[in-house]
Amino acid sequence: MSSSSPASAVNDNLIQEAGADRLHQAIERARVALLAQQHADGHWCFELESDCTITAEYILMMHYMDEIDRVLQEKMARYLRAIQATGTHGGWPQYHGGAIDLSCTVKAYYALKAAGDDPAMEHMRRARDAVLAHGGAAKCNVFTRILLAQFEQVPWRAVPYVPVEIMLLPRWAPFHIEKISYWARTTLVPLTILCSLKAKANNPNQVDIRELFVTPPEQERHYFIRGGVLNRGFLVLDKVGRALDRWIPRRLRKYAIHKAEAWFLSRMNGEDGIGAIFPPMINCYEAMALLGYPKDHPARQTCLRSIQKLIVHRADGSAYCQPCVSPVWDTGWCALALMHSNEDASTQAAIARACDWLTAKQILEHKGDWVARAPDVAPGGWAFQYANPAYPDIDDTALIAALLHVQDRRRAESGRHRVNTDRAADWMLALQSKNGGFAAFDADNTHDYLNAIPFADHGALLDPPTEDVSGRVIACLGVLAREQDRGSIRHCINYLRASQQDDGAWWGRWGSNYIYGTWSVLTGLALAGEDPQQPYIRKAIDWLRARQHADGGWGETNDSYIDPALRGTNQNVSTPHSTAWAMLAQLALGEVQSDSVQHGLAFLLASQQANGVWSHPSHNAPGFPRVYYLRYHGYATYFPLLALTCYRRQLRRVNS
Repeated sequence: MSSSSPASAVNDNLIQEAGADRLHQAIERARVALLAQQHADGHWCFELESDCTITAEYILMMHYMDEIDRVLQEKMARYLRAIQATGTHGGWPQYHGGAIDLSCTVKAYYALKAAGDDPAMEHMRRARDAVLAHGGAAKCNVFTRILLAQFEQVPWRAVPYVPVEIMLLPRWAPFHIEKISYWARTTLVPLTILCSLKAKANNPNQVDIRELFVTPPEQERHYFIRGGVLNRGFLVLDKVGRALDRWIPRRLRKYAIHKAEAWFLSRMNGEDGIGAIFPPMINCYEAMALLGYPKDHPARQTCLRSIQKLIVHRADGSAYCQPCVSPVWDTGWCALALMHSNEDASTQAAIARACDWLTAKQILEHKGDWVARAPDVAPGGWAFQYANPAYPDIDDTALIAALLHVQDRRRAESGRHRVNTDRAADWMLALQSKNGGFAAFDADNTHDYLNAIPFADHGALLDPPTEDVSGRVIACLGVLAREQDRGSIRHCINYLRASQQDDGAWWGRWGSNYIYGTWSVLTGLALAGEDPQQPYIRKAIDWLRARQHADGGWGETNDSYIDPALRGTNQNVSTPHSTAWAMLAQLALGEVQSDSVQHGLAFLLASQQANGVWSHPSHNAPGFPRVYYLRYHGYATYFPLLALTCYRRQLRRVNS
């Protein structure tokens, strides 16, 4: 029977109808599941899980302070045991399925030993063998060695010289806290107090980990890796500073400590915590104890509560500590995912509540640290967390401003949020970097030489412009369609064209990895009005399609941050979030009828769970590429739904 026969046409129509029904049902199940997770005030907040380090540090913090909650400690120990690699290296990785990470493993081992696990137990023995096979605890990163110095497991010469007197340096100096990223800044300031005063943990049970060292720590002479000329020069300065430390006048040190203390106290941010992230919170908590704040001091108590609020208690009796929370980010994407899922009153009311909640979260009064780069602009951004007024971020701001504008347009309420979106756009544009791109929190935070200092062995001291954030900004500006933004959009597009990889992809700073970056950029280019037939855009689409797996999905390993040759690949393991990103990138350019999108659709429909959501254990974003990764639990819920609703909407347009 020929394909053009009447019977064949009827069969094709039946197949299309069956496929459409399946699509509608999948969207409906996902919609219901997502609505069920909305909080009464309109927002969403999914778990944000990292590697083992934050939970291990929480246990060790309790021993540092001699404030041990034994019930919580056992819950956290249960979590650490559960995520230890069993069939491979026996240690703890930075992300699900990854290779052993020495620093992760040392912290987890120490935390478990502090919690009472016998080193003779099998899981402890395997971890210990893994650490020794990788050179021992002396090879850990700087932050781990600082923690070990506080617990007297390594001498203070094992850590970089971090004097609190850096607080007194002028802005023109080669190093100044305004020249580093917000996360490094908030972490470093209280840490300078701990390091300068050589803080000593209480460690009430006197737990040690000498068994993790190949060479006794007091005899070890190779704590620092010698890199290039710049790095070696900084190491020399480190030695000089350490030698001169004893000659620093006491009054000068006292003044510097007071300045550091005043700096972090002014940014404590209530129960949401300084910077609204775990590392500076714990450093401030320990610094306050070192400075003599009594246990019942209001600031110290508030700081402790900010840390405790990050704990997640699981149904299996385990618990872990999140690095931060993501309600603004989650709420923005959930509202977008639901926007075209169903026109019923309950769904539209849920979106309206989300937008109202988000509108109230806009930072319109407080001028944060960003003011150093844009002193004349009015605040107008959104933070990632419930409250973080000193540190709004450009990525969240672009997402929420675009969402509010689209919502107003859909409800025929043009101008309802115009003040909000104008303030947001003006604030973002004031922080555009000289190269045309946008970073997460600051403008031109590009003092690359600082990544060569001994303290910066993690390579995450700076906040330079990135492709994914830049793509999100021009997506927002394209949606807002303000005439005055055209020049800034073009400048950013030029940056994006220059930063494209030779094979057509874009790097992803805040999501894993090139699939995320390519989706972010292509969506931005499309909404900014770029012709989708331009060769550089077609090259990106071809790159995405070449990475599609046989099952129709996409996936990408975090190893691609280490080896760019792995970009867009994951040993044929497809994930719902990567598949959704790849589909959304193509749909942004109108590729709804392509075989690639059709196969991606089939994967998402086949992998949806009975409860209406998708799931995958992989860490899907870097906190810091190559050193620290995150699992946004919401990504496998709202991004697939967004891809399905965008597909259905475009298909209806084509068929209308």
